Amino acid sequence: MAGSASKTTVWAALIGNLLVAVTKIGAALFSGSSAMLSEAFHSIVDTANEALLLYGMRRSRRGPDAEHPFGYGRELYFWTFIVALLLFGLGCVASIIHGINQIGNPHPVEHPGVIYVVLGLSVLFEGGSWLVALRGFRPSVGSEGYLAAIKQSKDPPQFVVLVEDTAALIGIAIVFVGTWSSIYWQEPRIDGVASLAVGILLGLISMLLASKSKGLLIGERADMKLQEEVFAIARITDGVVCPNGLASAQLAPEQVVVALSIQFEAHLTTPEIEQIVVQIEEKILRTQPQVFVLYIKPESPEAFAATQRRIHGQAFRGFK
Repeated sequence: MAGSASKTTVWAALIGNLLVAVTKIGAALFSGSSAMLSEAFHSIVDTANEALLLYGMRRSRRGPDAEHPFGYGRELYFWTFIVALLLFGLGCVASIIHGINQIGNPHPVEHPGVIYVVLGLSVLFEGGSWLVALRGFRPSVGSEGYLAAIKQSKDPPQFVVLVEDTAALIGIAIVFVGTWSSIYWQEPRIDGVASLAVGILLGLISMLLASKSKGLLIGERADMKLQEEVFAIARITDGVVCPNGLASAQLAPEQVVVALSIQFEAHLTTPEIEQIVVQIEEKILRTQPQVFVLYIKPESPEAFAATQRRIHGQAFRGFK
């Protein structure tokens, strides 16, 4: 369900950005507006980004094989990182360069009416895509707000599209203000300043996306609620003295690897421990189907603590 919703969000953004890019390119060529050209670059990059996200989603669904025993889920995170780099390299840098050129060699903005019409159409297209992305992401937002939800999210297509569309709407507002001011005060350099502002906006967004996607790519822990529920299941299972701790890694939006250390009752035989492990696995997979791989290691708290000291680990040990 989540994957289907994310795919719908990305397709809506791809279509919207493609329509916006075509209209902005035409307006920029017709009017000579540097800020509008920057926004055209912005929309072209966004369109390419959605195509890369769709490609990454398709590649990440491949199953495990001999070379990749945990599958290809992290390909989605890799392509999300590439999206962030493209947003910076092709969007931010190009916009700043055009802004500097317009300030150094100003030329008047022509046919402002065309720009205003295109900006209106852009708001319509981008706004529709933004609403689709917002509806898809809203269920993930808790009491801490949208920024916290983005930080905690493990599903890049949902938050990347929302962030990109939000930036696009802000960029449209910047271009409108820059165009109007440039014409009203007859100062074409203002158009260049607006282009610089769009470039800075893209740079900030790219840094946000790069930071988040890098964390997912190198291996973030699973959601805290999932970890607590796995811990709680182990804690209440007959034959378990206590779970010592667990480590987890997010492979893909719906794939998590969990390693769980448990102290079992001393009188249990190996077959009995194996049966309890099967019970724990079945309970966890029923309530947390995104647990793709589960490892359970029988050991004493002392042995677990020694391992943590050796690897300088910080395993999850439940909430107090």
